[in-house]
This record gives sequence, structure tokens and C-alpha cells, in this order.
Amino acid sequence: MKKVLLTALAFAFAIVSFAQDEQPEGWTHKGNFGLNFGQSSYTNWAAGGQNTVAGQGIFNYEIHYLKGNFKWDNTLNTSLGYSYFDFKRKPIKTDDKIEFTSLAGLKATEHLNYAAELAFRSQFAYGFDYTKDSTNYISHFLAPAYISLGLGVEWVPNPHFSLYFSPITGRVTIVNDDYLASIGAFGVNSLDANDTTQHARNAKVRYEFGARAVAKFQYPLAKNIDFNSKLELFSNYLNHPERIDVDWQNMLVLKVNDWLNANLATHLIYDYDIPFEGVEKGSKVQFKEVLAIGFMINLK
Repeated sequence: MKKVLLTALAFAFAIVSFAQDEQPEGWTHKGNFGLNFGQSSYTNWAAGGQNTVAGQGIFNYEIHYLKGNFKWDNTLNTSLGYSYFDFKRKPIKTDDKIEFTSLAGLKATEHLNYAAELAFRSQFAYGFDYTKDSTNYISHFLAPAYISLGLGVEWVPNPHFSLYFSPITGRVTIVNDDYLASIGAFGVNSLDANDTTQHARNAKVRYEFGARAVAKFQYPLAKNIDFNSKLELFSNYLNHPERIDVDWQNMLVLKVNDWLNANLATHLIYDYDIPFEGVEKGSKVQFKEVLAIGFMINLK
């Protein structure tokens, strides 16, 4: 856990240090760093209750380059949160995300760009199914990790909306863990945990080729209320292209002042190839909701 936090802080410091230096013409950058907290305490409370302490760290940053008809957009979104119900036991993870996208575009018309995009998604720390136990992990850093690389077009009709479509996209799912790969987690082929051959190493990676679409929407709903939405769709040409993978994230931010805010985040995922216990065919809709209150500092 300490190594994860130190690595994340070092990475964030490196980005901020770069951004604070005087940048050449054409470069712009912005971002934010936030900490959210929650706490409840009960003493001789007849109705019952559970003492809790919760915390969440958020770091987001964007670096853009624009010159002539060429642009290059880079975005990093990260978050990590835990709740303590008993300081003698391990904390429970409540949020964990690493997302990086890099899109290079060449202007074709006023609102249309030829584009190439690289996308990476993973998490920082071990994850558990707390409804069962907190001993046997079901995920951790690079298990899984998703990497997509595609060529297509980007349509930007106004400052609030953009649509990227790539009919030529390669996607790699990585499960860099012997145990998780052995049970076929996250759609990779299951293997013998004692197998050290090249076949076993290859079984930790799943390759797909298909079409990918990403729609982004950002809009101020009212004064001090911002709404962001990102919808990703992927179809694998090589295996049942009619089964569309869905990744939909939404964020509602209510700003109290320049540094204090409340935010509500939801994340919906559907991937047919991710197995769940008791499901013979298909998968399940995954859904996460996080409500947090804390402070946010803008980085420029």
C-alpha cells in the first residue's frame, strides 16, 4: 500500500513540476488535486451504528498541444479511496482508478479531425469481494489493465461535446498475475498456475481487434454545478461483434466555493467476456457509485 501511494505521489509531482515550467508556444495545461473525507462516531448509541473513517484522493491533469492543423491531447485521471471500520483490520477499498488517454489529431474540416488515440486503464491496489472475504484478492495493479490503440476520426461540433470513432482498433487485456490468469479472470484463457512455459505467459494477455467509439460531454448545468459524461463502446470483429462492451462514467460536481465541493460519480461497465460466478452465458452489468465531499485545488 505504501509503495502504491509513494509511486502515485511521485508520478503526480513529476507531472505538476513539468507543467509549472514555462511551456513553449502551443502548450496548455490544467488539472486538479482533491482530498475527500467522511467520518462517523457512536458512543452508547442505543439505535446502534458503526464507527467509520473514509478518505479519497483524486488527481486529474490535462496537457494539450495545438499548432496549425495539428493537436495533441493528453489526459490523466486517477483516484484512490479507503474506508476504515476497525483500525485493527485492513481498510476497505472504495475507489481505485488509473486512466490515461493520448489523442493526436490532424484537422480535416472545421469540426472534423483525423485522429489516432492510445488509451490505458488499470488500478493502483489490490481489490477484494468484501461480501465473501478480504483475504483472496480479485484484482490489483495491471490485473487487469486495458490498452487500446486505434485510428479514426474525431468530431467536435462545439466546446461541450466530442465523438471519436475508430473502425480500426486493437485492444489488449492484461492480467499480470499467475493466480488470476489461472482462473481466467477478466476474459483471459485459464491456465495451469504451475505452468511456466511461453504458453502460460501468453495466456495472461487477451488480444482483440474491432471498432471503438468514445463520446464525451461536459456542460455547466447551473452556476457552480458541472456535469461530465464519457461513454465508450467497443465491438470485437474477431468474436461475436454483436456483443458490445460498454463503459459509461458520469460525474456531477457541486462547487461550494473555490476549494470546497461535493461530487457524485457513477461508473457502469458491461463486458460479455468477464465471467461471474453463477452466470453460464454472458456477464453482469457492473455498477459503482461514489458520493464524496472535500476540497479540490486547481493546478495551473
